Amino acid sequence: MTAALFAPDYKDMPYWWEAAPRPATPDRAPPRQADIVIVGSGYTGLSAALVAARAGRDTLVLDAEAAGWGCSSRNGGQVSTSIKPGYDDLAKLHGPERAFAIRKEGKTALAWIGDFIRTEGIDCDWQVVGRFHAAHNPVQYEKLARDTANQPKGLEVEAHMVTKAGQHREIGSDYYHGGVVFPAHAALDPAKYHSGLFQKAIAAGATVIGNCPVTRIERGGDGFTVSTPRGEIAARNVAICTNGYTASVTPWMRRRVIPIGSYIIATEKLPLELTSTLMPTNRVMSDTRKLVFYYRLSPDKTRMLFGGRVAYKENDPRVSAPRLHDWMSKIFPQLGSAKISHSWVGFVAYTFDTLPHLGQQDGLYYAMGYCGSGVSLASYFGWRLGHKIIGSAEGKTSLDGLDFQTRPFYTGDPWFLAASIAYYKWRDKRNV
Repeated sequence: MTAALFAPDYKDMPYWWEAAPRPATPDRAPPRQADIVIVGSGYTGLSAALVAARAGRDTLVLDAEAAGWGCSSRNGGQVSTSIKPGYDDLAKLHGPERAFAIRKEGKTALAWIGDFIRTEGIDCDWQVVGRFHAAHNPVQYEKLARDTANQPKGLEVEAHMVTKAGQHREIGSDYYHGGVVFPAHAALDPAKYHSGLFQKAIAAGATVIGNCPVTRIERGGDGFTVSTPRGEIAARNVAICTNGYTASVTPWMRRRVIPIGSYIIATEKLPLELTSTLMPTNRVMSDTRKLVFYYRLSPDKTRMLFGGRVAYKENDPRVSAPRLHDWMSKIFPQLGSAKISHSWVGFVAYTFDTLPHLGQQDGLYYAMGYCGSGVSLASYFGWRLGHKIIGSAEGKTSLDGLDFQTRPFYTGDPWFLAASIAYYKWRDKRNV
């Protein structure tokens, strides 16, 4: 039965790579020296590299895999105002003024990425389609309604409630109990966006070398020595932009991010007559579960792209795909017989306070921890990080100086996730 779920041309790879394969990088040793070495060639690293290269700095980007191989080309392409903690929770921890400024960063990031894509002319199927955030039970609908009606002054985002009786205007499903629409949220093709960002960085003068893992970073004198299997690089500055793929070469950062698998399937091509009933407004979709599901149509509206946290350490897409298909079919019974054409996984990075973090530690710059909302936040904070590295005032953010927390005995392997996922599954079933 499981085998019957897969299309004859099924592929264990992101659907996005069909139109935008990973860009080619030089198959050679890195240069002996650079002003700036950036570890990680996703949105964060390339955004920082673009700023640095345009400022005239000799900038080298290194990646253990092909350029953008990680979540920058594996995500669902949903773009939102993305700071997770609410104003009240932040105010208790950081005071009202800073809480306001932190929340504002999410709104700024969403506006920034739209302006950036338009100004740079990046062809990535960018569309401001809005989001329908669905309530998975009546309790959550009431919470969404209260939150929408009582937004902090100055932090309001455009939003309107949709009742269960009216939700067919947004979604061809009876599974949910209404929800809220955020008209300003957007969608893009993440791999096309990454490829466009890559080309901009190259055109600015940055060098990107893939399949060249960093094995050691040593501080000495006025800079650093960065070691790779292909040789060493002397660098004035080094930036760590590895997010959910942060490795043991930077143990301080690794202890502060929690890699969590996010799994996605794409269906085979579907009739437009069907997809137009499933998603009448072509919005991006998410729901109120702690173990959230998120989904959308492909840019050409012929496939359902359905994602969720259905495992925490599974690396085989053939194992995660049937779980996603089962949930997709519960929400959309019309897709029960739809076959899977692509299935893949990417690792996002959560933090213990569910905030992104950027700054310096032992001289190393870093930006990471986007908590599943990295399209806008990684791009925006990567840009801010680039300005920090070159000493520009535009590098300042409201997150500067925040304590980047870890926990005792945590070294980067999230042994506690299995219990956490079981607990959140229980909460979701109990309508909490």
